[in-house]
Amino acid sequence: MTLKIILSLFTTEHLLLAIGGNIIGIIFGAIPGLSSSTALALLLPVSFAMTAETGIVFLGNVWIGGVSGGLIASILLGIPGSPSSIATCYDGYPMSQKGESVKALGIGILSSFIGTVGSALIAYKFCPVLAKLAIKLGPWELFSLCFCAIVLVVTISKGNMWNDLIAGCIGLLLSSVGYAPIDGAQRFDFGIISISGGINLLSLVLGVFVLGHIMKNYGKGDMVNPDVHIDGIKGFGFSLKEYFSHTVLIIKSFIIGLWIGFLPGMGSGLSNMVAYASAKGSSKEPEKFGTGCVEGVIASEVSNNAAVGGAIIPMIALGIPGDTPTTLLLSGLIVHGIEAGPLLLTNSSTFVYTFFATVFFAAIITLLLQFFGMRSFPLILRIPYHFLFAAISAICFVGAFSNTNSLSNCWLMLVFVGVGLFFTYAEFPTSPMILAFILGTMLESNLRKGLTYSDKGFIEFLTRPISGLLLALAFISLFWPFVRDNVLAKRKAKAQANE
Repeated sequence: MTLKIILSLFTTEHLLLAIGGNIIGIIFGAIPGLSSSTALALLLPVSFAMTAETGIVFLGNVWIGGVSGGLIASILLGIPGSPSSIATCYDGYPMSQKGESVKALGIGILSSFIGTVGSALIAYKFCPVLAKLAIKLGPWELFSLCFCAIVLVVTISKGNMWNDLIAGCIGLLLSSVGYAPIDGAQRFDFGIISISGGINLLSLVLGVFVLGHIMKNYGKGDMVNPDVHIDGIKGFGFSLKEYFSHTVLIIKSFIIGLWIGFLPGMGSGLSNMVAYASAKGSSKEPEKFGTGCVEGVIASEVSNNAAVGGAIIPMIALGIPGDTPTTLLLSGLIVHGIEAGPLLLTNSSTFVYTFFATVFFAAIITLLLQFFGMRSFPLILRIPYHFLFAAISAICFVGAFSNTNSLSNCWLMLVFVGVGLFFTYAEFPTSPMILAFILGTMLESNLRKGLTYSDKGFIEFLTRPISGLLLALAFISLFWPFVRDNVLAKRKAKAQANE
């Protein structure tokens, strides 16, 4: 990355576009129902009037700001600003309820910065090598990865694992509504045109997490504003020694986010939940998760931003978008006459280095904007709930409608409000359901592809090393609770009785 390219980012035009794009991204990321993908889709035509380098500076900042901005609503309102910040709600919002809003925001902001910069650096250094590894993964490995991710989220719960399994199965059932991924057969839509193409993810998330959350609070009368402590706060609201005492968790979450990010079709929406599940499963005190645990915020925010650098790898090296935002960025490159793929590093090296430099500086700009604004963000909690909930509800309906310009999404969202309330009172967790829904289509598609590509049937899934290893991990994780609670517990009780 040459000095000339770095200095080109410091022109007045590029700086103004970078800051403006970043602010737009943070706002879109923070508003429930909107996301960096929405912002990129809306602003992509604007970039067509710019040069390729200027356009990527603008869009790159919108993207990075949007991914990080999702943590604001997740922590302050318990509502995921985007799918990439769903797991951040689980501990970030309880921290806000305990009056630790600034600390939670500070941890999330710093974790986002570490995930973005670290993953972008690895993508810059090892993009060709990692891309070669990713392209070797076939449908067998991708199926096993999806299956392993769902099982891992189900089995780490300390509650009733059967409830988790039921929730996961409901998510898989919902993902099967609409057209089948291989033969296009229409199924489970009961003649309802609005869901013939599948259930809209945004309607599901807004209904279950947002409006369902509001309805539950009103029903319980839980509308007391938490205390907001912002006086005397220095820096990020915590010491670096406290933060980096979780170095092992940071590294593990970073690796999970990077790995999932560079697998085509996955991304931060999956990585944050898998990293959270992994953090909870390996914790010595898993019962603290969901009550305002710092580790939960770190795992989610490091991993979902590490997926940013991971998604860059297939986009740059293979011309394959790793997730929805990179799909939109790839569209912008094509319009500007730049063809992504193996020859991009050779034919347009200046553009590639400009893109990586943009990601680095976008992460810095996001860090500074959120650092200086984090003491103002918690003030939203002082707004009376009847005003706040009314505004959030309006945003939900606007977000659901604008996603497809159809009222059917709003009706579907209301249906999932009922589903969310049912999950709450039946004590079904929503994480397995959401994850299974997101991965359901990919799980089925890769299963059917794997069975079609080989005449060995399901044996191929077991004999391929990576696929077999992932399936073994999934089944060990699935049956371990039974072994732990029955076999090992009985042996321990017997040993204590003999003593």
